[in-house]
Amino acid sequence: MDVQRIILIAALAIISYMLVLQWNQDYGVKTVPVAQAESVSAYQSTVDPVATAGSDLPTTDGATAANTDLPAAKAAAAAQQQLVSIKTDVLELLIDTKGGDIIELTLPKHKAALDNDQPFVLLEQNGNRTYVSQSGLIGKDGLDASPNGRPQYTSAKNSYQLEGDELVVDLVHNGDDGVVITKRFRFTAGNYTIEQDFLVNNGSADTWQAKLFGQIKRDGSKDPSQTTSMGMQAFLGAVFSTEDEHYEKVTFDDMQEANIKKVSQDGWVAMSQHYFLSAWIPAPGAEYSYSSRVSNGNYIAGFVSPEFTVAPGETKTVNANFYAGPKDTDLLEQAAPNLELTVDYGILWFIATPLAWLLKTIHGFVGNWGVSIIFITIIVKALLFQVNAKAFKSMAKMRKFGPEMTRLKELHGDDRQKMSQAMMELYKKEKINPLGGCLPIVAQMPVFIALYWTLMESVELRHAPFALWINDLSVMDPYFLLPILMGATMFIQQLLNPTPPDPMQAKIMKMLPIVFTFFFLWFPAGLVLYWLVNNILSITQQYIINKQIEGEGPSK
Repeated sequence: MDVQRIILIAALAIISYMLVLQWNQDYGVKTVPVAQAESVSAYQSTVDPVATAGSDLPTTDGATAANTDLPAAKAAAAAQQQLVSIKTDVLELLIDTKGGDIIELTLPKHKAALDNDQPFVLLEQNGNRTYVSQSGLIGKDGLDASPNGRPQYTSAKNSYQLEGDELVVDLVHNGDDGVVITKRFRFTAGNYTIEQDFLVNNGSADTWQAKLFGQIKRDGSKDPSQTTSMGMQAFLGAVFSTEDEHYEKVTFDDMQEANIKKVSQDGWVAMSQHYFLSAWIPAPGAEYSYSSRVSNGNYIAGFVSPEFTVAPGETKTVNANFYAGPKDTDLLEQAAPNLELTVDYGILWFIATPLAWLLKTIHGFVGNWGVSIIFITIIVKALLFQVNAKAFKSMAKMRKFGPEMTRLKELHGDDRQKMSQAMMELYKKEKINPLGGCLPIVAQMPVFIALYWTLMESVELRHAPFALWINDLSVMDPYFLLPILMGATMFIQQLLNPTPPDPMQAKIMKMLPIVFTFFFLWFPAGLVLYWLVNNILSITQQYIINKQIEGEGPSK
């Protein structure tokens, strides 16, 4: 009969496993590479854009829109349109000469999908999505405040490629009034920060005045870099950094409800998503107006500089940096103060931050992120060794004196008061803490949650392989083997623990490995690996302590 039961349970387990695999194949979350649509200029429509589009550029105070980013020019003007292609070792982008905006930016060092060699697309302007970086000059004489719409720049070439350490790309606008404006993009090898300068050469007889603006415009489409639909999700929305608040998240819903308006010395504004970030970082040493708004279904966050003047015959330069790349703390710290805060570890950041540092440090020696997670599990376990040891000793004693507890229960029958007194005397005599078994879980949960955020926010783990079938630690195990092994180790732990005296509680405890296995099926493989190794270490420690306690005699 026992053999038949074992065979039936094994068969049921195999069938259940195959059903889950098939369900995941048919309905599970898949990273399906979307064919990249060609980014196009927003100014190629033959329809009068002023009649059909709202205003996407800021006013001089950065509060609301004042001018459209679509020109009021005729269709013939679109013939002057030019898209400039630029390639560096870490960036590939398209710049629209109408306005000089970055309308496409891809990251060749980061693939769109693990089984796809296409680079990850961060910025794009096409039928799939609108996510662009815009900048220009507004105010009294600013070209972008002109009733004719965005200025038309010219470029010496249609394409540029970084050769060496630095690449400079100039877009030039020659005004009828003798004012020549050069929009200069400066790229550095290995750097995701693009330096943008506006050189204003005032060849007119009048003083020239304007303000610099930079903004990020994005529609409400979902985050293409989000890899899981289970558990906590990475933040998607705008982020502001000012003197008063170094890191303030603003969701798209918040932007719908009210416009954000801030004035601060220095700071930055960003658009954050899972693993990647775009951010405008104005030049330090000035007071800037920061704002957000919603226009034409797009969410816009940006800054406006103080007004600057250029005297006749004078040339003046104003500048700001634009970062577009991975949320790598080292790179973000170099780009701007407090920008590394966009790697958001949640309320347990004080635990997650050292864990992230330790994880990267270990990886520097072992070269494998999965092995690094194993080592960090061992270190965390060593730090909590004494806490776990006390808990395991209490559980081992409860297991050892389980028959005595059963005898006391039978002796006192329904007299709960006498039974409780007898149990308390036994606990006191044998130094048993009935709540001791909760300590390992209580101690582990903050670390577990902090490590969850660490693994989820670490772009280094994106597409990072471990061994065998685990080729991406940031997503779930494709065959669910790690969660199943984790569930099996939980079951083994229960065998080492004392059986709860209450039959209902005992049944619930037996169900926990199944429940946890189900929840962990779609968790990132790196997180399941941590919990699996932690369970194995706990089993080892608990087994040794159980043997020690069983070898001791009763207290006198």
